[in-house]
Amino acid sequence: MLRIFDARTGESVVAAPARRALTRVEAHAPGFDTTALRVLLVADVLFRALEVGGTPVWAVLAGEEQVAELRAGAAALGIRPFEDRSDVGPEPAHTQVIHVVNRGDGVTGGVRLDVAAVDSVGVPKDVDPTTLRLALLARPRSEPVHLDRAALADAGDTLAHWRRSVAAWARQPSRPVPDAVRHDLRAAWEDDLDVPAVLDVLRRVETLGGLPDGARFEAYAYADRVLGLELTREIGSLA
Repeated sequence: MLRIFDARTGESVVAAPARRALTRVEAHAPGFDTTALRVLLVADVLFRALEVGGTPVWAVLAGEEQVAELRAGAAALGIRPFEDRSDVGPEPAHTQVIHVVNRGDGVTGGVRLDVAAVDSVGVPKDVDPTTLRLALLARPRSEPVHLDRAALADAGDTLAHWRRSVAAWARQPSRPVPDAVRHDLRAAWEDDLDVPAVLDVLRRVETLGGLPDGARFEAYAYADRVLGLELTREIGSLA
């Protein structure tokens, strides 16, 4: 059961309190910059985690300026499309509303999920979008992110390594994700959407003794349903 820290009340709450009831994820981005993209990215990961858990999700963008730029930047990062808030009517009964905001931005009602700012001075404009996605996901959302060439290079190297590994594992017979690995992955993202902990689980899975490569592949593919890093993209590319 996914629980998140409500910055408005200071308490941990269930993200989907009513079984199979709709949860509305509302991303607040007043303008276009890397911090706004991080807000949308956290909302996207929350959407994915709820969806994996079987919760119907309604994703809404609350933004009034540079909306076209926001949507284009979000699409490049693999963020699923949001509905426009101005086109949304009243929520159905029993809808949980989670506001994903830049820390310090005030919202009323619902649950508030705070996202810390991003310092992206000096980041190349031609950076690979999935590399940027991983670099933003690698830090807890409550901590500021300082993006520089070193952080992006590290993310790019990790992404390339994992994709090569996944492509190699995919050549072996498929095996189920071990229950313990599935539990650890879900426990990580269901604990306040702790994406860095999910990444740590994947690092352990890579070298876990006695685990068939087919099971490693399935574990990475399963985690990528939440991470959205296209970890299976290199399948079939190995000679």
